[in-house]
Amino acid sequence: MRRIMFTYFTSDPSSRALCSPMLLSTFSHFSLFHMAANMYVLWSFSSSIVSLLGCEQFIAVYLSAGVISTFVSYIAKMVTGRFEPSLGASGAIMTVLAAVCTKMPEAKLAIIFLPMFTFTAGSALKAIIAFDTAGLTLGWRLFDHAAHLGGALFGMWYVTYGHELIWKNREPLVKAWHEMRTKNTGKGGGGRSN
Repeated sequence: MRRIMFTYFTSDPSSRALCSPMLLSTFSHFSLFHMAANMYVLWSFSSSIVSLLGCEQFIAVYLSAGVISTFVSYIAKMVTGRFEPSLGASGAIMTVLAAVCTKMPEAKLAIIFLPMFTFTAGSALKAIIAFDTAGLTLGWRLFDHAAHLGGALFGMWYVTYGHELIWKNREPLVKAWHEMRTKNTGKGGGGRSN
């Protein structure tokens, strides 16, 4: 695991393919129940997040969240010495949940099995962050608490600052990316140009 973590930061072109597990983990689940629970939460919050961000921005944030939460999970596992699979799907879902709860803290939520008990989105977010912080601190293995926290913090940051800093200023970034890819293609870097 330590060798894999190191190769993410090297400039060797052959190591670039090793980043794909971080992206693919965005779609990884531990069990069918895990997948069903994540898909239910995503379905529950999808209309709110798409109305906040739009389809394109939502997809970009969701995929980025999977990679970021997996990376946070890798770091936590390196620090604690527990080398278990990192499943970024839950972290990406936590990003969606945290983004919606941050933008609409007074929205009323309920748990599917206990619909008679409602609570605010802001309270739910605080409880989830407290639970995952306790889980990470106390070494619970119930969930990937580091991925959850990474996803939640990314979601809160993105709707507060990221939209203004990144999405609204994406044109220069996209142009720089295309120029960099074009230069690499001309030098035989193996990149593709559109």
